[in-house]
Amino acid sequence: MSKRNILFIGSGVLILMILAFQIPAVNSRVAWRYEVAKTYIRNVINPVGNAPTALPNTPASAASLASPTSQITPTTEVITTPIPPTPTLAPPPPQAMLASPPYEKQSANNCGPAALSMMLHMVGWSGDQKTISDVIKPVNGDRNVNPEEMAFWVRNYAGWLRVEYRVAGDIETLKRLIAARYPVMIEGTTSLNPDDTGWPDDDLWAAHYLLLTAYDDATQTFTAQDPYRGPDKIISYEQLESEWKPFNYLYMVVYLPEQEEQIKSLLASNWDPNLNRQNALSIAQAATTKDPSDAFAWFNVGSNLVYFERYFEANDAYDKARELGLPQRMFRYQFGPFLANFHSNRTEDLLALTDYALQRTEMSEETWLWHGWALYRRGDTNGAVENWRKALSVHPGYDDALYALNFVGATP
Repeated sequence: MSKRNILFIGSGVLILMILAFQIPAVNSRVAWRYEVAKTYIRNVINPVGNAPTALPNTPASAASLASPTSQITPTTEVITTPIPPTPTLAPPPPQAMLASPPYEKQSANNCGPAALSMMLHMVGWSGDQKTISDVIKPVNGDRNVNPEEMAFWVRNYAGWLRVEYRVAGDIETLKRLIAARYPVMIEGTTSLNPDDTGWPDDDLWAAHYLLLTAYDDATQTFTAQDPYRGPDKIISYEQLESEWKPFNYLYMVVYLPEQEEQIKSLLASNWDPNLNRQNALSIAQAATTKDPSDAFAWFNVGSNLVYFERYFEANDAYDKARELGLPQRMFRYQFGPFLANFHSNRTEDLLALTDYALQRTEMSEETWLWHGWALYRRGDTNGAVENWRKALSVHPGYDDALYALNFVGATP
């Protein structure tokens, strides 16, 4: 075969591949694999190792920290009043079981919408995970869905329901909710299958949502609907607590409006978001006292301090967690260190941390957002605008990126 014919055939194949890639069904299956392959090659060429420890910084004065991003940061005042005593509640029964929903295996990077879909099916909803992800994760390669995004979806697209999520959960709270016939979604971790590795030195640690539908004190186990591994998976109380800790013991529940008073009584002081965060801060601080080498406990201290806008203290806690060592994908899912660095004027550290996160996960609108704010602080407005537009390419309609662009007078 002549070189001309080979070139002609090769060009035809390339054109067919490009055309096929435009088909939504093909794109949804192939695009994320392309992104995984690109990430793997990038990390072969330029290995980045473990998460960086904090760079030396000169503390900035509070007066220098006027921020253009008040829209996208917490506004909660620090709680200074004592936490009221939790009312005495009857202990939950030794076991409870809800009927398992139709099982829904997650599509790529979609455990959150899949778990939420299964939970909503238990209260009469009839959609599927794609119904949810098309709104809050329209680009298949987006690697993370935040609980805020899922709560937003329920409130705006299943408005006949109510949803709440809290941190500082414990085994008793989970049991109490299930016994009252409320399935509970939690955010924890899982070990990825080796086939899902992202780079040569991958620690295979990833965030993961589970839906809990039953428990049994006799065996000290929960039954979980696991979008990654299968339906009705058994997980011990001990394992669940260990895998739940890196995400501040976060849990989510949906309910009907007329059930709100019952939910309030079940959550007790944790119904109030501010008290819930103060509870979480106390729990995390106690955990660091019990085991000063617990990186996840230090990280949770930082995240709870960020909620109260105590950014300098939060940085101290996050720095300790980074010194002790964090999983490679930690900053794919949790962005408190970015906020703490930005609001403490630690621009170079914010750049280093977001650079690391982007090397591991390029498809992260939150990381592009904060990398852009770091560039803006450096005086590189053009670079910041490019970053914020990249954030919009990962998550079209992303409000925080639109706000940032509007702030500097740039168009999307």
